[in-house]
Amino acid sequence: MKKHFWSLLLLLVSLPLYAGLGDYFRTADGHTNWQYVANWSSGILILLLSITVVTLLFSRLQAYRANKALEAIRQDLEQRVKERTATLDESNRLLLEANQLLQGEIAQHRETSNRLRSSESYIRDILSSMPLILIGLTEQGEVTQWNRRAEEITGIPASKALGQNLWQTYPTITLSKSQVKQALEQQKTLTIKHSQRGQYHFDITIYPLQEHGETGAVVLIDDVTQHVLAANMLIQRDKMSSMGELAATMAHDINPPLQQILEDMETVKRTLRATDLPSSAQQTITQLMDETSHQGAQALAIIQNLLDFAQSRGGERRPANVIDIIEHSLQLANDVLSVPSGLRFRDISIERHYSQPLPQVPCYVAELQQVFLSLFRHACHALGQVQRAGHTPIVRLQVMVCYDMLWIKVQHNGAGISNEEQQYLFEPFFTHTTGKAEDYDAGKRLSFSHFIITEQHRGQLAVTSDVNVGTTFHIQLPLA
Repeated sequence: MKKHFWSLLLLLVSLPLYAGLGDYFRTADGHTNWQYVANWSSGILILLLSITVVTLLFSRLQAYRANKALEAIRQDLEQRVKERTATLDESNRLLLEANQLLQGEIAQHRETSNRLRSSESYIRDILSSMPLILIGLTEQGEVTQWNRRAEEITGIPASKALGQNLWQTYPTITLSKSQVKQALEQQKTLTIKHSQRGQYHFDITIYPLQEHGETGAVVLIDDVTQHVLAANMLIQRDKMSSMGELAATMAHDINPPLQQILEDMETVKRTLRATDLPSSAQQTITQLMDETSHQGAQALAIIQNLLDFAQSRGGERRPANVIDIIEHSLQLANDVLSVPSGLRFRDISIERHYSQPLPQVPCYVAELQQVFLSLFRHACHALGQVQRAGHTPIVRLQVMVCYDMLWIKVQHNGAGISNEEQQYLFEPFFTHTTGKAEDYDAGKRLSFSHFIITEQHRGQLAVTSDVNVGTTFHIQLPLA
């Protein structure tokens, strides 16, 4: 429509048309007929208005159709938006539920993780605080667990032990590869007892593990040294108590008849002097009677020592002067010790080297006296075995303080002790091959003396010896 309008307008304003129309609107005398001009212009204007109205009607109809189409499109879009919104709402609801479920699972996972960490920390604390050495091993011998006690005993931190071969990391361990292999092959718990007399006692237990196809073992090493020492102490104290009771009973039973025998010997000697026997016979009988009286006096001294030992049992350690104990033991040895070769302890030269002043030592006096008496008896037996001409039996005694210990040396120049005998000198009275009891030999075994020094007094007793020179016993007693 706009196209036709503009064409008509162009036609109206064209010059040829304008020229023809100008003639039409003039009168014969050449003047303009304005009435014609007004009529024609009105017609043209009405025509243009009609065209404009028709154009507007068509335009409105098109606009109505376009608006209707747009309304349909809008309604369709609104429907789609509603559907999409409903879908999004459902998706949001499902997403929200999923988020809530996920948050719940995350919270539960966190709680489970916290519990696992707490349990792991608790188990780690238990393993670390165990008084036992705990070592975890793989089948190849690599360390998977190494607790605090293992660090303390071995001096190897866990960071250097974990993941490493056990026997390369700690070569001095008493556990062998074959023992671990035996436990893994048999799938049975294996218990091993390892001890070194007077030093340590260990219980080693190997637990085989089988989980998720990975084979391994847990090794527990329990230091039972104090337990064994305490048990031995109780056993020895029971023995000592029984020994003291037996000694007191024997002393009380033997003492009266021995006293009567000595009194009878004196009566016989007095009666002998009043007889008319030849002087030579009287002299011989008198010598025999004197020797018998001397032996009886030794027996009385032994009985008195038994009584003193029995009466001094029990109680706590008390401070005492070791020199006084040694001198009392020497006096007792002079009265009771002799050997079949004829050597009496009183015939041995005693050399004393005592440092002054010496502090008192907390000890069990009677037990310490028995230790010195046993060492003097051992020395007397060893000196009696030497038959060289011009040999002078000597026992040297040395006492001194060294740091926080009292050192005592008992040395003699008698027959020495072989290396094999030194190994078993402080062992109880049984053989290592058969385990059967053997005859008691007071001159060769000092297990009781070793027990008194090491267990009761927490000291040390050692021996150094040369077969051709002699023997020295070394005693260390703590001053505290």
